[in-house]
Amino acid sequence: MAEGHVKPNGPDLVEGIALTDLPDGGKILGHCRDEQVLLVRRGAEVFAIGATCTHYGGPLADGLVVEDTVRCPWHHACFDLRTGEALRPPAFSPLACWSVEQRDDRIFVGEKRKRTAPKQRNGSSGQVPQRIVIVGGGAAGFAAAEKLRREHYQGSIVMFSNDEAPPVDRPNLSKDYLAGKAPEDWIPLRGESFYSRNDIDLRLNANVASIDARSGEVVLADGARTPYDRLLLATGAEPVRLTIPGANLPHVHTLRSFADCKAIIERATTARRAVVLGASFIGLEVAAALRSRDIEVHVVAPEKRPMERVLGPQMGDFIRALHEENGVVFHLEDTASSIDGNKVKLSSGDTLAADFVVAGIGVRPRTGLAETAGLILDRGVVVNAFLETSAPGIFAAGDIARWPDPHSGENIRVEHWVVAERQGRTAALNMLGHREKYVGVPFFWSQHYDVPINYVGHAAQWDEIEVDGDIIAKDCLLRFKREGRALAVASIFRDIESLGAEVQMERRMT
Repeated sequence: MAEGHVKPNGPDLVEGIALTDLPDGGKILGHCRDEQVLLVRRGAEVFAIGATCTHYGGPLADGLVVEDTVRCPWHHACFDLRTGEALRPPAFSPLACWSVEQRDDRIFVGEKRKRTAPKQRNGSSGQVPQRIVIVGGGAAGFAAAEKLRREHYQGSIVMFSNDEAPPVDRPNLSKDYLAGKAPEDWIPLRGESFYSRNDIDLRLNANVASIDARSGEVVLADGARTPYDRLLLATGAEPVRLTIPGANLPHVHTLRSFADCKAIIERATTARRAVVLGASFIGLEVAAALRSRDIEVHVVAPEKRPMERVLGPQMGDFIRALHEENGVVFHLEDTASSIDGNKVKLSSGDTLAADFVVAGIGVRPRTGLAETAGLILDRGVVVNAFLETSAPGIFAAGDIARWPDPHSGENIRVEHWVVAERQGRTAALNMLGHREKYVGVPFFWSQHYDVPINYVGHAAQWDEIEVDGDIIAKDCLLRFKREGRALAVASIFRDIESLGAEVQMERRMT
């Protein structure tokens, strides 16, 4: 996350630097008064922008310049060098920009430029809808609403969420916030005033019962109806629930919502021992967060290695060793058979003591609304390249959407936060008639203690894993290949190479 105020470093850009100090394509980190500024040169032009990503404060000086943009090394947000606009999630807020003057072979940074709203794009086809309804208050739903207003859409936006909290930064719920390293005010994606200020009718604790596609209405559980001209389904996924005896005890938790996270934190304040069921990304991030709170953690999972299905055996062995070094005890190739008070009985016959249990045994897409509306399903809601479902005017994005991925050549559905945000953005444009294909390269990140893992692309299957570097030394890049072609790349502390892999995958499509 972003750090507090620190003394600016680098050259004083108000005093200027020599033009020869900034080669074409180069970057220099400096400061303008007490603010960090990044200078970037593209040919004869020099741009001065804020030096830290507006998502989590990643250092853009360590990022990658691609044409007239700069990409964050941490989580692959992308910004326009000319305007500072956040072009791609996970960042939404723009960077500050400064005026730049060149004289006598020197570069001088002047005043901070006044921020201007992004220009309205041209080229929409068809009539602009007057009423847009979004079902879902997660990543995709929020990104769609935000993008609609950023595109100067003047019509009605109604956003139904069955959560009690406004859209939150869900990745943080299993990472820094759960670990006690992030304050609560970092969790909302935007403050509550954002919705009223942008005339977004956010309705919390709202349960949508059905969609009447023929009349173009959303029907709520209380029978109320809300009409729409365009509808976005962004209902996300829900945790798979335990079905074993004791699964409904009050100290057995799942982690999906802000309320879930706060309930786990409350338990953790007095607990000494926890059992985590599942060695998935969510399960092991929870384990790491609880270890940072000095809680004894046992992880129970049916796999031989954690995360092997996604990251392969070498990375799986590394992740297990990393967690064991930090005190986690694994019970692999085993499952919980029952929970009786503070005891978790395993299928192997072992019994574990637990003050509380967190079940991270997977999620399933919430496709019930789509199914009752008669939309075509295939292990998710089937959409075309424009994220439109089989019903005209109804779009789907995020965890429920199965889309034609041009990179793998397959129809895929992934449960990545950044993918959901980027799909929400694209769906917003297409609800306005812009006909923009979703061609984003899937990306996610995971955090385990001080080790970040970045993953670009999508490889459901591979026949070769090419390892560059040293996994144990936490300096590596793994290419997951099928028939000689890299479908995905996982990396630890290889940020520039991870960004480069993303760009390479994008350029395959052009």
